[in-house]
Amino acid sequence: MQNTKLMLTSLTLVGLFALAGCSFPGVYKVDIQQGNVVTQDMIDQLRPGMTRQQVRFIMGNPLITDTFHANRWDYLYSIQPGGSQRQQERVSLVFNANDQLAGLAGDFMPGVSRDEQILGRQPQGTSTTPAAAPRQPEERPAPGSLLEQIQREVDQAEPVPVPIPEPLETE
Repeated sequence: MQNTKLMLTSLTLVGLFALAGCSFPGVYKVDIQQGNVVTQDMIDQLRPGMTRQQVRFIMGNPLITDTFHANRWDYLYSIQPGGSQRQQERVSLVFNANDQLAGLAGDFMPGVSRDEQILGRQPQGTSTTPAAAPRQPEERPAPGSLLEQIQREVDQAEPVPVPIPEPLETE
């Protein structure tokens, strides 16, 4: 009788530990990724008028091709890091009757880097400093130092124009 009580108690205890192990702190939980990985660089490469093959080369095969909307490709991506809240991103590309890229909709937009938004930086061409704010004088590096030489090279550099991508027209 004593042995059966001990065995029943130990089995109950082992069962409770097994159940608690599913949500026990410190237990590794796998990141679950599903769908197409879409980056801001991929979106920035898209141009209106691109063919389906050009878009497929940049973006990869769409996750969803709807038979009722043959001119729309949907790219979905979701990630659930380590058992926390699931995050999802969506991009839809629309083609015209000539099978050329006509529009884009979703969580990504051309020219707006989500990394820059998260870090609190403004896109190029916009300024967060007010026009009336006084500028602080710049400290000049010591003459003959490496910093002074680098600054001189930077001051002598010729600017090169960088083409700015045209925004996609959305309908």
